[in-house]
Amino acid sequence: MVSFPTNLLRKFRSDIAIDLGTANTLVFIKDEGIVLNEPSVVAFKTSGGNRKVIAVGAEAKSMLGRTPKGIEAIRPMRDGVIADFAVAEEMIKYFFRRVTSPLRIVKPNVIVCVPFGSTQVEKRAIREAVLSAGARRTGLISEPIAAAIGAGIEIGGPHGSMVVDIGGGTTDIAIIALGGIVHANSIRVAGDLMDETIIEYLRIKHNLIVSTGTAEGVKNVLGTATVPADGQGSSLMVRGRDRVGGAPRETELNQSHVAEALSEPLGRIREAIASVLQQTPPALSNDISATGIMMTGGGAQIADLDATLRKRTNLPVVIADDPLRCVAKGTGLALDLNPQLRHVIDYES
Repeated sequence: MVSFPTNLLRKFRSDIAIDLGTANTLVFIKDEGIVLNEPSVVAFKTSGGNRKVIAVGAEAKSMLGRTPKGIEAIRPMRDGVIADFAVAEEMIKYFFRRVTSPLRIVKPNVIVCVPFGSTQVEKRAIREAVLSAGARRTGLISEPIAAAIGAGIEIGGPHGSMVVDIGGGTTDIAIIALGGIVHANSIRVAGDLMDETIIEYLRIKHNLIVSTGTAEGVKNVLGTATVPADGQGSSLMVRGRDRVGGAPRETELNQSHVAEALSEPLGRIREAIASVLQQTPPALSNDISATGIMMTGGGAQIADLDATLRKRTNLPVVIADDPLRCVAKGTGLALDLNPQLRHVIDYES
């Protein structure tokens, strides 16, 4: 009889959790943790009406805005759901091959997190893409539940908890108790829209045209919810194309500029949080007064956003440890939920 190393056999059989994000896809394998974190980007070559994938993930992201005629790099996810089914399916297949053995004996069960407000059509598209990529069975878990689990919140108890997950495509806000969502809202205002507002700000205020990648870099370095005390804060030189003359040039941007650019999307997030709080049952409001708001996702790292939320809500606000990987970790931990909480995973019958 042929024998295999124990760790290899585990990889053949292990179930998989996927955070299929607008900006990045993270894959969690049971007993191993997060094994992949790649941009949700695919590059393909079009010839004779057919598309052939030539790069996925980080390599494809490096091609955004740089491709010659006949080659295109796109993000197949938009607002947390599939926008281009065929390309998303190829991306998922590629990531599956990256994390599983070609000698796989048993197809894995797969759990995928989805925004709270996803429609049945959007959910079905995700299920079909994952099944086509090689899953045996696909379950869906709501992003706020996954975020809460990943942040270490005990979701099964009667005590109410509030989670705000600011991802790439959506911001999910939820009140959770007794293993379920009592009230929630999902708005399509998150990291991608912040990038777009920075692009628009530079176009209008500085007559500079920049790429999405440049805007994302500005957000990551200078992103802040408040104007710094000195009126400027940190700064950096931003390169782009002159809106009028078309020649390359650069301009200096500081945190005050970025705070102005981000004021509209961050304001909409604050309004959505206030709306959920207003509709929270009084008994759970008392719980949240004590425990406060748990923030997860890349947007949680915007400087001073937690402070502005504390001021606006008069509640404690905590940023989760490792907020960028919180949803992926929680989706992975959901693979081992006790039987009383398995209802949070939606397996299509």
